[in-house]
Amino acid sequence: MSNQNPVGNGQAAGTPAQPSAAQLTIHKIYLKDASFEVPGGAQVFQEQGQPQFKLELNQRVERISDDTFEVVLGVTLTCELAEKVVFLAEIKQAGIFGLAGFDERGLQSVLGTYCPQTLFPYARSIISELVMNGGFPPFVLQPINFDQLFAEQMRRRSEEQAAGSPAQAPADSSN
Repeated sequence: MSNQNPVGNGQAAGTPAQPSAAQLTIHKIYLKDASFEVPGGAQVFQEQGQPQFKLELNQRVERISDDTFEVVLGVTLTCELAEKVVFLAEIKQAGIFGLAGFDERGLQSVLGTYCPQTLFPYARSIISELVMNGGFPPFVLQPINFDQLFAEQMRRRSEEQAAGSPAQAPADSSN
């Protein structure tokens, strides 16, 4: 019987190492910040008319270590009626993700699509709860195609680079 020592990737000593597969791990999902405001106070509940909603999304990525990233999905929902702000709900839903074995393009793609898509259902739930707890009818954010948003952002970035304009760092996106 031979005594073989294991190698870090599960291969026995002396066995050729195979390329490691890309790995993604969700370490933590948490609410980083939340705010709900009704600037007009009780008077807004007397107003009549059709409210207008404006949704803003943004994303920030911070590298915590070589293969660990904090991704923060910012969601701001503004409701206006007759050009007055009825309510403003703003959250920052965050997650800590481990990503190992990705090439740079794959890493940027996962950070720009998979991570915000993972955070979005949590953000949707919190926005809905904030609006209802604020005394307003339920509001459900519609699904968002983060793949399409990322592709559009990459297209704009390529055009800016071709035109000689400075572009943002790849891990920082604002949608």
